[in-house]
This record gives sequence, structure tokens and C-alpha cells, in this order.
Amino acid sequence: MRFKLLLIYISFFSFSILAQTKVKGIIIDKNNDPIPYCSIQFVNSTEGTTSDDNGSFYLESDKNWQEISVSFIGYKNLIYKLENSIQFNLKLILEEEEETLNAITIVTGKQPKKNNPAIAILRKIWAQKRKNGLKHFNQYQYKKYQKVEFDLNTIDDKLKNKKIFNGLEFVFKDVDTSSITGKTFLPVFLNEAISEVYGDNILKKEKDVLVANQNSGFSNNQQLIDYIDDLYADYNIYDNYLKIFDKSFVSPLSKTGINNYNYVLADSAFIDKKWSYNIIYYPRRKNELTFKGNFWVSDTTFAVKEINLQVTKNANINWVKDVYIEQEFDILNDSIFVLKRDYLLSDFSLTNKEKSRGVYGKKTTIYKDYVFNKPIEDKKFYDKKTFISQDDDSYNKPKEFWNNNRFEELNDNEKGIYTLIDTLQTVKKYKNLNKIIETLSSGYFEINSLNIDYGPLFSTFGFNDVEGLRVRVGARTYKTSNDLFRLEAYTAYGLKDEKLKYGFQGKWLLNKKNRLILSGGKRRDIEQIGASLIANTDVLGRSDGSSSLISTGTNDKLTNVNITTFSAQIEPTPNLVLKLSSNYKTLSSASETFSLDYNDAASATGVSSEMRQFETIFGLGYYPKRKMSGFGVQRYPANTDYAQYYTQITRGSKDVFDSDFDYTKVQLSIFKLWKIGALGRLKTSLEAGKTFGEVPLALLSVAPGNQTYFMFNNTFNLLNFYEFVTDQYTSLHLEHNFNGRIFSRIPLLKKTKMRTVVGFKTFIGNISDENVALNTTGNTAEIPLIAPSIKPYYEYSIGVANIFKVLRVDFNFRGNYFDNTDARRFGITAGLEFNF
Repeated sequence: MRFKLLLIYISFFSFSILAQTKVKGIIIDKNNDPIPYCSIQFVNSTEGTTSDDNGSFYLESDKNWQEISVSFIGYKNLIYKLENSIQFNLKLILEEEEETLNAITIVTGKQPKKNNPAIAILRKIWAQKRKNGLKHFNQYQYKKYQKVEFDLNTIDDKLKNKKIFNGLEFVFKDVDTSSITGKTFLPVFLNEAISEVYGDNILKKEKDVLVANQNSGFSNNQQLIDYIDDLYADYNIYDNYLKIFDKSFVSPLSKTGINNYNYVLADSAFIDKKWSYNIIYYPRRKNELTFKGNFWVSDTTFAVKEINLQVTKNANINWVKDVYIEQEFDILNDSIFVLKRDYLLSDFSLTNKEKSRGVYGKKTTIYKDYVFNKPIEDKKFYDKKTFISQDDDSYNKPKEFWNNNRFEELNDNEKGIYTLIDTLQTVKKYKNLNKIIETLSSGYFEINSLNIDYGPLFSTFGFNDVEGLRVRVGARTYKTSNDLFRLEAYTAYGLKDEKLKYGFQGKWLLNKKNRLILSGGKRRDIEQIGASLIANTDVLGRSDGSSSLISTGTNDKLTNVNITTFSAQIEPTPNLVLKLSSNYKTLSSASETFSLDYNDAASATGVSSEMRQFETIFGLGYYPKRKMSGFGVQRYPANTDYAQYYTQITRGSKDVFDSDFDYTKVQLSIFKLWKIGALGRLKTSLEAGKTFGEVPLALLSVAPGNQTYFMFNNTFNLLNFYEFVTDQYTSLHLEHNFNGRIFSRIPLLKKTKMRTVVGFKTFIGNISDENVALNTTGNTAEIPLIAPSIKPYYEYSIGVANIFKVLRVDFNFRGNYFDNTDARRFGITAGLEFNF
């Protein structure tokens, strides 16, 4: 969702620089059929490109060139003399080589795997790849400069004349042209960073120490900046799979590459005094996550000197029309190659039409000053947490610092971004547009004069059988995204029960280094407490099943919750979180058709309908490889592909505040995302728990059912609320997304770029006779306490994702326990997913 908003957000800006030579056209044969994957280069240079699936190409250089060379196996080489420095709409015709006519069909189709000189060279690259680059040394250090730029592209008069730009015409002062695609563009965002990188291959650890950072365009949106940083994560072309936009693309240098690519040995030449081979590669099949392009590889060392990769137009990836990558490697000595420069351009667009407008994302990374085999004396260096905030000196370097320390000078349009954004900040219309986008992105409406946000807007309305239509209003204190203290509060009203609910909470970050946070609050509300196995310790946390506007059945098993909570949380080392909470709560049924009664010898009637309980909760969470956005009291994950390990121990104390029960509940959850290369990715979620002691229904563990038509994580789509109740349980959720690999092989459907998702869920547990007896009171609204103890409950699903790029629909099937009351055998759930 954030990225779609980014596409809307950067629809307003400009600046320019002119290249010396620009060439654009199409390559065809004598039958007027386009020739894809041709090699096009400026004569006597290594600057070149390849034609796309339709034979089209664009080539640009900041130097003056007189001729271009066009070549492809099976055709005569063509040398074309450029009459002008800028020539568009060229139509270049290649003639077939008579003696190699038989090879033409092979080259334009699948290449042979046997007796192919290109694949013979590829095998030597595999054998040498561990000996090249940084992995050759025990330790390494280097300096890195990175700039990320976003531009609005395809600028024409029709866009300039839109009403939205009235009063903003100055942004169109100048327009640049992409050296890769030939489209016009307007730069609107630039982030620069200089850092020092330290690594130890023996310890298998690396640390990136930020020296300086500055940006324009979204300076106050740390979430977006961190998201962009994760979007353009580093990659190694020697790996079997390259992570691009959270997708695993098959590398043309991978050992599985021969199953995914055609390879052609196209040329050989001296590069930096080393004899090198040029290999062209392109996909064997459409709609898969592959590239096309070429690379130069050095003889004897078989290290890649230069490579370019371009995502094919048929690749199953959303919102991205084109991706182009260039990498250049430097020779440290006769045998070691290290990365010198990395350039990535991506063309984001809501449609794949050639003339559709979109956004360019560009990342340029330059590496220098390599140092090897120099161990760090401080043994804790790699484990020390480096805390840097935007108040730090690294984010406030003067202009003179950047002028003296950039690895390369900014061009004119990049320099203009800082001036442009400063000007836009003074324009009222721009500020209003900015506020609308921020509101849609965060869900809160900012009231600057009071330092308060109203919201979240998307929780304003809800519905359940007890409250009827539910109306909620809320607010939070908000000065910046990195406030050290935050207060949140809300009030809600049910039109059916005519009762007022409320909640408030305060959080205070006392120590930024170890993230010591104190929090406390109170909530009095109605909730579906059986919607998750591990209860949220946040006092304002509320289950999604409590007030869904649409339900598959009666949503009346709701509970009156009155809870007061205090907690302390600390992060002694990165991504290890310890939390200690205490709460006092009273629970009772909110519906006449749902009973929480339990047998109570101390009660005058022998039965109690309300439970009072004090609890102490200890939580331990470990999240390896998690990246967080911001440094204030509230932070947000900047990536999604990290594992999550969480343990929670809840101790109920009968002797505190006249509570009703003594018990201990131990729970564990493990979540992990497995990327299985070209086969897609698998999500696994395991939860287990046990309650020691006799407790009423309100404190038992309920298999989380889902009585809505929407998808919720870690719930069972065909279970009703409270269908299974346990005091010990194990739950497993598996979900595999094939990323379009199945649909790409089905004629007529492969163009839809839909993706197959399969799922399996199971739950097993027990409930003791003592707990059954405690909760059996004879109340007519009492639910039967059933646990799937003899055989595990299970359900499975087959889903179709990426419908219209945003919609996913799952078809869910129940596997057993069909005799349970109101058991659902089949159901459909849907949800919106904004994924690449």
C-alpha cells in the first residue's frame, strides 16, 4: 500500500541534463519481424545494450560516438553510421548469414546445453566464484557511497496541463531523458549516504557504519525512507538467486541458470589488458523471474568484469514495468575482482502499457578504498549496537562536507532536487497534497497546531451482534515520528447496546540505547477474546474479529473486558526484546446467548458470572535480521522477511487484589519465511501452549476461528468462535505461494500473471476433566467444551492471488469434525495484497 501511495505522491516535479549521443530504434529481419536480444554497442567502446522482446532498443552515452554496431548469432554484423548525435525511430535490418541459416532457429529459440562454449565458460565461473571478490579474504573493509533517486517519467504536455499542477508549473522548467529507456523524467527524491563497511568471513559477520546521510523529498517520512532502503537491498550476482523487490530472480550466473536461460558466446576482446568473453543470455520460458542481458568474463580467472541484467517484460512482477542493472568490477591484482560500481534502474507503473506514466527508481552504489586481512581488535565490535538518530551529526553534515566527500559529483538535475523541494515546501497546494497522502498512508489525520493525530480512520465503524453498529473516535499525541513519549486514547459507542467504551495508554522511552520503555493504560470495551492464541499485551490491542462488518454467522460470543496494565520493555541487544507486564482485569459475558459462568464454592449461588484476575506476564521475543524504522517510542518493521521467535509466560496470582485463580500459562510461537528460489516462498507458523491449573473458559486457550469473509493471519477459516477449547495445544500453519510458476505454464492464463497459493492448517489439543467440570454449570447459554485430542483438526486451501494485481481469493476446505454444531465444510475468504 505504501508503495502505491509513493507512485501517487511523486507526481509533481523536474530538472535536466543532456547526453552527447542518443540512439533509439528497432531491429528487424528482411521479413519485418523483430529480432530480440541483439547486442548494440557504440563502435570501439564497451557501452552497449540489448534489444528487448520486441526488438526495440535505446542507447545513450555522455560521449560523442559516430557509429553503432549491431550483432546477433546467425546474422551479419551491421555497422550503422550516425548522421546526428540524436537519432530516434531507427529501423535497422539485419541480413542472415547464408552459411549459418540452420543456426538461426536454434539461436532465436532454445540453445543447446551440450557442446555450447558459453556454458563451458559458465561452468568455470561456478568453479571460481568462491575465489573471487570479498570471500577470498578473512577480513575486509571498504567505503561505500550510495544514492537513491525517484523520478516521475513520461512527461508530456497532457500531463503538464492537468489541473492538479495549477500553481506548480515551475516544476516543469527542465526535463531529462533516461539513458536506458529514452523516456523523459522529473526527479523528485534523492537520498545520499556514505558509510564504512567492515566484514569478517571467519566470524561470518558484517557491519555497516553510517558516516553521513541526507535526503530531500520525503525527509520527514522515516518509514518510507527505510522501506525504500529495504526495497533496494544489496545482492550478489554470484548467488543462485537475487532478491529484487522481495522476489527471488534466478541469477544468470547460478548453477540452475542452464535450466532457465539460453546462453550464446557472442564476442571476445581485451578489457583492461585481460582477454575477456562476452556472453549473451535470455530466458528459456516466459513469465518466470529471470533476466536478459550480457556479461564480460575474464579468461584464466573467470571473474565477471561487467554485467547488465534486464527483467523481461513477461516476468511475473507487479507495478514494475522494467528493471535494468549494471555492475562493474575492478581488478585488485592479477586474480581478484571486487565490485566497483552498481547501478539499478526500475520503472514503476500501475500498468504495463508502453506509454503509461510511472516512476523511475534509481540506485547507484560506488565502492572504493578496499582493505583486506586486517582483523578488528575489539572482539565485540560486530555485536555492538550502533545507535544513530536523525539528530545525530551524521544526518546534519554541511554542504561543504558533501562537496568534498562524494565519490562522484551530482549532475545538474540531482543538484536541482534539493532546490526544488525547498521551493515546494512554501507552496500551499503542495502542502495540502502532501497532507492528503500522509493521511492515507498512516491512517491518521494530523492536527499540527495541537501536535495531535486523529484516528485511526479505518477503525471508525464496526459491527457485531452485541453492539450493533459501532462508532469509534480516537487520537494520539504526535510531534514527530520519533517522539520519546506518546499518549493514545479512544472512545466507542454501540448503537444497539447503547454503552460507551473507552481506552487510553501512555508509552515513554527512557533509554534510547537499550530501548527501555515504560507503558501503562486502561481499557473498558467489548472484545472477541478467542480470536488469537497468544493474547496481545498492549492494552489498546483489539482482535480483528470483534467487530467485522460482515460475518459468516452469529458474532455474539463477546466478552466485557475491563483491564488496567503496566509494563516495562527493554532491548539489551538488537532484536532481542524482553517485556514484563502486570495487569488486573475483570471479564464477563457481554451477551445473553453466551455464558462465561463457572462453578464457585465461595459464591452464594455456587456459580460466578464475573472473573477478577491479576496477572504477571513475561515475554521474550527474538527477531534475527529484523530492520526497524525510526528510533522513537513507536517503531515499525522496515522488512518482512525475518524470523520471529516468541515465548510468553503468564502467571495468575489468586492472593493479589482478591483475584479468583492461581495458574501458569506457557506459550511459544515461531514464524519463518522460507524462500525456495524459483519455486516461490513458504510461510510457516508454529504455536504451542499449556495451562497449569484449573481456570474458567475466559482463561483457556481457544482455537482461533474466523467467522468473516476476510483473511486473518493464524486463524482457522472454517472454525467458528469457541468451537474448540483447550488447556494445552499445538497449532501449525503452512502457506506456499508459487509466484506464478503454475499459471505461467497454462495457455491463455499465463498473461494474467495470477499466482497460485496453497495452504494447510492443523490444530490439536486437550482439555482436562477438572476444567470441564469447573465450567459446566447448567447455563442454557453454555457452550460445549470440545478439544481435538484424538485426532488433529485440519483444513486446507487453494487460492488465486494477484487478481487485478491486488486481490487474493482462497477456497477453504474442512478436513474433519463435520459433526460439530454448525460445522462449515467450505468457505471463501478474500483480501487485498499489495505485493510485487
